[in-house]
Amino acid sequence: MDKSIITEDFKKIQDYICAELESEDGQGRFREDLWKRPEGGGGRTRIFENGKIIEKGGVAFSAVEGPTPEKILKKLQLEQADFYATGVSIVLHPHNPMVPIIHMNIRYFEMSNGVRWFGGGIDLTPHYVDQADAVYFHKLVKETCDQFDEGYYPKFKKWADDYFFIKHRNETRGIGGIFFDRLNDQDEGKMLDIFNFVKSIGYLFPKIYRHFMEKNHMLPFGERQKKWQALRRGRYVEFNLVWDAGTKFGLDTNGRTESILMSMPPEANWEYMHQPDEGSPEWDTLNCLKKDVDWVNIKL
Repeated sequence: MDKSIITEDFKKIQDYICAELESEDGQGRFREDLWKRPEGGGGRTRIFENGKIIEKGGVAFSAVEGPTPEKILKKLQLEQADFYATGVSIVLHPHNPMVPIIHMNIRYFEMSNGVRWFGGGIDLTPHYVDQADAVYFHKLVKETCDQFDEGYYPKFKKWADDYFFIKHRNETRGIGGIFFDRLNDQDEGKMLDIFNFVKSIGYLFPKIYRHFMEKNHMLPFGERQKKWQALRRGRYVEFNLVWDAGTKFGLDTNGRTESILMSMPPEANWEYMHQPDEGSPEWDTLNCLKKDVDWVNIKL
């Protein structure tokens, strides 16, 4: 499989997602920042700020290459060889606390010694968990997975529940989704199937988020909800800086800091020993942030 084809298809996915988000927001526009990596490669980071619905977001494409840093070789247990990595990464933070934070990432990694794989995932982080929204999200993700392999969704959902877990808080970052890594096959036909699956997740992203933008952005909220949103954004920051492998990979490979940290919210807050009132919507949300919830079959 030619890495140049993968790279160009990822660029097309970035273009499509940006156009879809601009159309749904109706006000904001992406501004593009083209950059080059001194060691090899570069990217185009597109930032969205002060839209009607999206307060801050980023849709980033990158294609970087060069000698594989020793940290990465050791962590991934790889032999010394040059690497090439390309992907699209997205995080969106809305104005309205009733619209969820969303993240999606698709990526391809190969080395000059023949090692290669795909990775990625999509997950949802509501400030307030709406169970009907969670069911909608997980059903669409499962339907997409099932088109390629009915074993994908249960396997990758479990992977996401474990991966997007804030260990020091003993809570999940949100309601999960799917996460996968090192998907590969020696057979070119099967590798193409994996590539098509990865692309399908990329094209699913705007369908899902346009639904939540349209459905939830006019829901009422006040100071209490904005305060809670800031606290949940704080949890998002904690995960990305402490646990996220993508953030660490980017920094360890001398990636572009501004692009790596585009996932940070515009504002976040931490309150010492904050505890929501029992029975409140905030309390209910915390009780939903657990692993292994069967959102597809949950009774509403």
